[in-house]
Amino acid sequence: MKILVTGAAGFLGSNLTPLLLDAGFDVVGFDDLSHGFLRNVEPLLAHPRFRFEQGDVRDLPAMLRCGEGAGAVVHLAAGKIPRYGNSLETLDVNLVGVRHALEVCRASGARAVIASTSDVYGMSSALPFREDGVQVLGSPTVRRWAYAVSKLAAEHLALAYRETYGTPVVLLRFFGAYGEHQNVTWWGGPQSVFIGAALRDQELEIHGDGLQTRSFTYVGDTVRGIFAAVTNPRADGEIFNIGNDREITIRGLAEMVWRIVRPGTEPKLKIVPYETFGKYEDVRHRVPETTKSREMLGFTAMVPLEEGLPRTVAWQARIEGLPFPVEHA
Repeated sequence: MKILVTGAAGFLGSNLTPLLLDAGFDVVGFDDLSHGFLRNVEPLLAHPRFRFEQGDVRDLPAMLRCGEGAGAVVHLAAGKIPRYGNSLETLDVNLVGVRHALEVCRASGARAVIASTSDVYGMSSALPFREDGVQVLGSPTVRRWAYAVSKLAAEHLALAYRETYGTPVVLLRFFGAYGEHQNVTWWGGPQSVFIGAALRDQELEIHGDGLQTRSFTYVGDTVRGIFAAVTNPRADGEIFNIGNDREITIRGLAEMVWRIVRPGTEPKLKIVPYETFGKYEDVRHRVPETTKSREMLGFTAMVPLEEGLPRTVAWQARIEGLPFPVEHA
């Protein structure tokens, strides 16, 4: 079966593609390289069952051409929370991109596996987050919610395509994926920036008070969840949390990164108030209920932070050309 992967040169796409190729699938990778990197897929370019196409998911003819004859489309390309960037760009890429991915599926009869996010749960206090739980989003005057709104709209659109056209769809809400090939800026998450700062012996900037909690999932686990969604027939029409159900405070994560990079020294931490970003709202706690993904997909996150973070630090040190003793990895 041929599979189209959007965002193929990005973090999740470049980790998923080798898994698909090893399983015998033909893969067309599609990416505009705005946030992904060609180096992420360079080792795959010579593979006889992989083809890479540079393009924008807002270009429907290009998407239809690359997805012709596909049995599945894994739509990972997206804009993220516009903490520093443009909310219009986030909304445009996410809303137009998912519509085009679904059009490819409608044209070819393919299954749509759509990347959503734990951010759709917003400020809900109903923990852990269940797939059938409510979403509590903030005001549209706070631009950080543009990302969550666009992803929630993508979920509704995908389910509407299933209802109207019979398109098979699976929706995946990811929780804090990290690991090799992650973006090393804030785009990649707090762990990316913490690692870079610790490797440079700089202060680790913590937004807010640092007591907000998150669940972090090693990328090897995350892509196993995506693979299960592609291949498991029971997944059609369902929403799944894909994540680790262990919580850690952002401050605790920063301290863990520092101990890995500079063991035996006092962490250099700097608190950065949310006011720095203008009108901004954060989420205090974020942890998934994982029963459904375990029972229906056979998915459980297996790699703890104590194993995944050192691997990630070693990779990021190598990519950024920064020293990190191998024995710490």
